[in-house]
Amino acid sequence: MTDAPQITEQHAPQAETSLPPVTTITSAPVDGAENTEGAGEAGTEAGTEGGARAPRARRSRGGRGKRRSGQATPAGETAESEENAAQAEGAQVAVPADAPRQQNGRNGQQQRKPQQATAGDARQAREPREGRANGQGQQAARNKVHPVLERLFTLYPKMFGARFLPLKLGVYQDLLERHGDEFKTEDLKLALGLHARSTRYLDAVAAGHQRHNLEAEPVEPVAPEHVHHAILETFRRRQARTKDDLGEQLRERIIAAIESSGIGREAYAERVRARDPHSNAALDDALAELGRQAAKREALLRAFEASGKSEAEFADMYGMDPKEVTRTLQRARKDKKAEAEAAAAKAAEAAKAEAETETQTEAEAAVIEVPEAVAGEETQAESHEPPTA
Repeated sequence: MTDAPQITEQHAPQAETSLPPVTTITSAPVDGAENTEGAGEAGTEAGTEGGARAPRARRSRGGRGKRRSGQATPAGETAESEENAAQAEGAQVAVPADAPRQQNGRNGQQQRKPQQATAGDARQAREPREGRANGQGQQAARNKVHPVLERLFTLYPKMFGARFLPLKLGVYQDLLERHGDEFKTEDLKLALGLHARSTRYLDAVAAGHQRHNLEAEPVEPVAPEHVHHAILETFRRRQARTKDDLGEQLRERIIAAIESSGIGREAYAERVRARDPHSNAALDDALAELGRQAAKREALLRAFEASGKSEAEFADMYGMDPKEVTRTLQRARKDKKAEAEAAAAKAAEAAKAEAETETQTEAEAAVIEVPEAVAGEETQAESHEPPTA
């Protein structure tokens, strides 16, 4: 005799797919029959009466692949579902690398805390502003004109105004004589040093302008070594502000300075050569280029003199511009004359120095002999001197 089936109406917790409540039937086992549905197992696991909601089961880290406890499972999927759930319990869900990170803990992720600003961050944020302020302050200090220079601009606008000209040697003494009661010596010396080291003043010197007095009147040429130094200094400053190579411009300026000096390549090199290897390398480069140009002019002059033709015929014979041939021949004749004059002057100086050396040697070798009679008289005079008290 079998017991009557007992019907227990039990509401399972609502699944994520919003299924209706499931009615679980619990009956006594029947002889010769197998319980193939497994529904009793799902009902007994709930362990609740009166439709109480079962506690939420622990989810996997990925938040999926786990059924809630107490939810009815179809008969054909019981074993497979339990096996998958066991595997998902210890498995870790793979997340793509480019997937956005969750900002809350709903899927098992901890919410990232915002970083707090530290004193070091504040200092780093403050340093760029302080650096910009310091740079602006230094620029303003550089742009500020010395009070003495402002006064000199008022007194001599042609020399200390918009256009700079090389100052005559001794202008410091001239200013002290004229305005000694107005300028202090140290302030005046500092102001003139700032003026002479400015790029605008060095450009005027490098251009080969003559020196001027306070009335802006030319009085004397600038020495070749001063022009050369100004060329090198302006080149150094401009090269530091650009990535372009200004070496060719430097060579052309040195060549122009050598040609305008009027003292020849060798004399110029002797006067301006310094200890700086870079400056000497630039000088040697310019001298080598001048030597190549002079050799070409000399070869053209020899070819013209050997041809026996006029300049126009010579230019037509070689397919050259007649004006260019005329300029080159004139320059070659000028160089030849200058070389002859320089050689003659050098020979004259050598002869003069040799003559002075011989004269000095003869004067040092000459011995003044005192006659014996004069020596005897001096001895006799000394013997008749009255005794001293």
